Amino acid sequence: MANPPENPKKMLTVLFSHEGRDSPTEVRNVLLVVATLIAAVTFQAGVNPPGGVWQDSSDGGIPGQAINTSSGGNIPGQAINANSSGHIPGQAIYASQTGPFYVFLVCNTLALSSSINLIIFLTWGFPYFLEVVVATVSMAVTYGSAIFAVTPRLHHQFRWLLFTSSVPFVLRLLIQMGKYYVRANSK
Repeated sequence: MANPPENPKKMLTVLFSHEGRDSPTEVRNVLLVVATLIAAVTFQAGVNPPGGVWQDSSDGGIPGQAINTSSGGNIPGQAINANSSGHIPGQAIYASQTGPFYVFLVCNTLALSSSINLIIFLTWGFPYFLEVVVATVSMAVTYGSAIFAVTPRLHHQFRWLLFTSSVPFVLRLLIQMGKYYVRANSK
C-alpha cells in the first residue's frame, strides 16, 4: 500500500502551481480556444433548444393558419391564436416545462455572455479587434432574437435574461474600476 504524502499542503501547491510551466501567450491561446468552444456550444443550444421546436399547432392544424374555434377548423390567411392553451409551431418543446426551461435559458445565457466577454478581453488590442467585437455582438444579437422566437411570449422573463447577459460585463467593469481606484490611491 502506498504511503500518504508527507505534506499534503505542499503536494496541492505543486499540483495547482503553474509557475514556469506555461507562457502567457500559450495561456491566452488556450483560453481563447476554450471560450470559443463554450460560445459555439451555448449559441447552438439557444438557437436549437433541447427537445427541438414544435412543428405543428396543438390542434393539429397547418402551421401559419388560425385556429377557428367556432367551426373546429383552420382559416387560411389569419394569424395563429398564440393565446390558446396549446403550443404553436416554432415554440420550444422544452418551454412547456417553464421552471426548468428558464433555468436552462439563464445558465446558457450566462455561459454565452461570459465566453463573449472573455473573447473580447483576450483579443483586446489585437489586429482586427473591431471585427471580433462586431462578430461577437452580432452573435449575441442573433442569440437573443432566436431565444425570443422560440420562447413563449412572457416578456417579463426576458428582463432576467438581459440582466443575466450583462452580469459578466458589469463584473469586469467593476473589477477594472477597483484596480484603477487601488492604483490611484497607492501613489
